[in-house]
Amino acid sequence: MLGKEERKKAFVENGSVFLEKLIASCNSRSIPIRSFSIEELLKATNNFDPHLLFREDGSYQWYNGSLECRLISVKKYRKIGYAKERDFPFTDMVTCAKMCAHKNVLKLIGCCLETPSPVLVYESAENGTLSDRIFASKPQARPMPWQFKLKVAREIAHAIAYLHTAFSKPIIHRDIKPQNIFFDQHGIPKLSDFSISVAIPEGEFEVEDDILGAYGFLCPRYAVTGVVTEKSDVYSFGSLLLEVVTGKTLTDLYETTSGFTNLEDYIRTNIVKKILESAIQAGEGEAGLEQQLQASLQLALICRDENPEFRPTMIDVTKELRRIERSIP
Repeated sequence: MLGKEERKKAFVENGSVFLEKLIASCNSRSIPIRSFSIEELLKATNNFDPHLLFREDGSYQWYNGSLECRLISVKKYRKIGYAKERDFPFTDMVTCAKMCAHKNVLKLIGCCLETPSPVLVYESAENGTLSDRIFASKPQARPMPWQFKLKVAREIAHAIAYLHTAFSKPIIHRDIKPQNIFFDQHGIPKLSDFSISVAIPEGEFEVEDDILGAYGFLCPRYAVTGVVTEKSDVYSFGSLLLEVVTGKTLTDLYETTSGFTNLEDYIRTNIVKKILESAIQAGEGEAGLEQQLQASLQLALICRDENPEFRPTMIDVTKELRRIERSIP
């Protein structure tokens, strides 16, 4: 733990950077974000007890905690490795604060600026991630019902569409994947981790930046050129939808396509039949289910088209998912 003077210095430096980014991003709008001391967060997480750690990534760790009789989730960034990483927590905070009005975004409550890298405090994400649900990685996890899968996909698509269209500068998430979608205590899916998000300048349709993101979810054009557009997120969402629909990771899907000309061929020949059988066994009925599956898979594959121009917008993706969802009476 830092000494008193070091904490003061960190608070001033972090506060200055945060304020600068907040002013630049939020057009002087007032966004309520509480400031917590490191003592409060140490107490809330029992000194960042490893037993309370529930998810970690290359850049950060997530802890469950309790603060003022309220369950919270605390995001603790690791030691900064290179200059670009210093911006991650600030970008995360500012973008999340701007998105606070959307019900499918994990709500930022506040932060602690007394540490070398800010510690972020969120509403509780106690019910795990979408990855936990679709791959049933925990013993207590139950398979997601088909209609619930569609609802989750549609709500997250809407959150991404909001990110792209609600502000004067469209914001591109760049890290859409099942591990970054949490469930709250009511089972509502929440998009999170805006740390590598980037805004497209007003009047422009793209921006060039460092190549960041997860393998399999990274738009091929962006992976080669570093050029980011709204369609980069569409590709990532298509990968997510593919995993949600099939219940398999992209790695597993690619590893099992031997003997088939392509991924689409394999999915239509093998996966759809298995999903239908599982859904029927779970009592979800057969009427219209196959059509919904085929339509969802087709949407996922279109979103992942090699040519960005052929991909739909996230608004169109949301509309199509709503149509699919309503296609069974």
